[in-house]
This record gives sequence, C-alpha cells and structure tokens, in this order.
Amino acid sequence: MLLYQAIILAVIQGLTEFLPVSSTAHLILFPWLLGWPDGGLVFDVALHIGTLAAVIIYFLRDWLELALAGLGFRYPRRAGEEAIRHNARMFWYLVAGTVPAALAGFFFEHIIEDKLRHPVPIAVALIVVGLLMGLADYAARLERRMDQLRFSDAIVVGTAQAFALFPGVSRSGITIIAGLWQGMNRQTAARFSFLLSTPIIAGAAAKEMPRLIKLHRAGLLGMPLSTVAISIAVSAIVGYFVIAFFLRYLQTSTLKIFVYYRIALGIVILLLVFLQMAHAR
Repeated sequence: MLLYQAIILAVIQGLTEFLPVSSTAHLILFPWLLGWPDGGLVFDVALHIGTLAAVIIYFLRDWLELALAGLGFRYPRRAGEEAIRHNARMFWYLVAGTVPAALAGFFFEHIIEDKLRHPVPIAVALIVVGLLMGLADYAARLERRMDQLRFSDAIVVGTAQAFALFPGVSRSGITIIAGLWQGMNRQTAARFSFLLSTPIIAGAAAKEMPRLIKLHRAGLLGMPLSTVAISIAVSAIVGYFVIAFFLRYLQTSTLKIFVYYRIALGIVILLLVFLQMAHAR
C-alpha cells in the first residue's frame, strides 16, 4: 500500500470511527471500489490505535475522574460525595459493559474476519442498522442524562457493542441505538458509546500489536512502518475533531442524515456487486 493510500484510509478511519456509519466497512469498501490493496485487519487495528489516542485525549479528564473514583480514590478533591459515587458507579458500569464485546471478540473475531469482510454482508448490515437507527431516533424517549444511567444500561449497550465485530454494523452506531432505546438523549448515548469504546479498542490494539510488529520484522506488512506511524497520527487528529463535532451536533440535531447515508451506501454497494456479477457473465 502506498503512502497516499494509507493516509486517505487514515482520514476515513478518523471520520467514520465515531460517526455511526462503520469505519470497518469503509476501510474494506474504499479499497474494493478503487482497486487498492486491502490493508487487512492488522492495518485496521493500527488505524484504530489512532482513534484510540483521539478518544483517550478527548476524554482524558473524564477517564481520570472515573478510574480514580472507581478504584476508591477521592478525585477531584473538590467534588461532592454524590459526584464521587456517580463516577465510581460509571467506572464499574463501563467495566461491566466491556465484557460482552471482549468475549465476542475472543471467540468470534477470526471467524468474522474470514467470512464477512465482503461487500454484500457489509451492505446488508449498513442498511439494516440504518433502519434500526432511524426507528430508534424517531421512537425512543430521549430523556435520560449521564447521571441517570443504571447498571442495566451498561449491560444492554455493552451487549450491543459485541455486534460491532460485524463489518458494516458500526460500534458507535449500534451502541447509540441501544442507548436511545434505553431512553438516553442523543448526546448521552454518544458520550457513553465513546467512553465504552475506549477499553475495547485498547484491548484489540494490544492484542494485534505483537502481530503487526512480527509482520513488519518478517517483511510481510505490505508497507513501511513509517507509513503505519503517519497513518496512526492522521487518524488520531481527524478522530479528535470528529468527536468534538459530533457531540456538539447531537445537542441540536437528529441522526437522520446518517440513516439516509447508511441506507444509500448499502444500496449502491449492492447495485455495484450486481453489475459486477452481470458483467462477469
């Protein structure tokens, strides 16, 4: 893969990781449409390291407060008892919510990597989840804030996150949908989704990093390590600004544009596959 191709894919990763449109789908579909080499799951994970850096930097203060409170420290010291208790609860909610996706990744990641990194199942997932998103955005109560979340919310949203292993589903998309059905307002659903994504992306990156290094040492990575490093930096920068934009956007706007985009993209992909099959005959 050439440097400019890797940078373009890094921009796509940064744009699509936190918008509910499926970054994995775009990283698979874009090379397919343009005839570029597929970087594969290892390169996808490398780009996820960039967006992991983005979400950690953006929510660094939140994570410090949550983790320290969850581990029994009084931080920040000026915070009231109720705020400390809330942060402690939220930390353990996030831990519990991470478990379903971690188990799904451990048992099913390689099966999904082998069987579902193809345009048709991705297109179907884009359309189906888009329809579910539209229904949730229209019908859910959209009332509850972060300080009103319960343990059951973490389990429901965390279980939904497990389905993000399927390309085309979108981690942010499926978890925001679950949050909306739990009655969260849009911004709360997105914020909880982003916080919940942090440990699972970190776990995936940690798991695949030795594999990436091993491929590089064997000369099988398909690109210089400098290209990977630049791609990680680009996805981190773009991802940071997308988080800031999306959270502001959801204060006043609905998810309709993402629903329309997902459905339209899925239909276009199915049409292109059909045309390719017809041409092959």
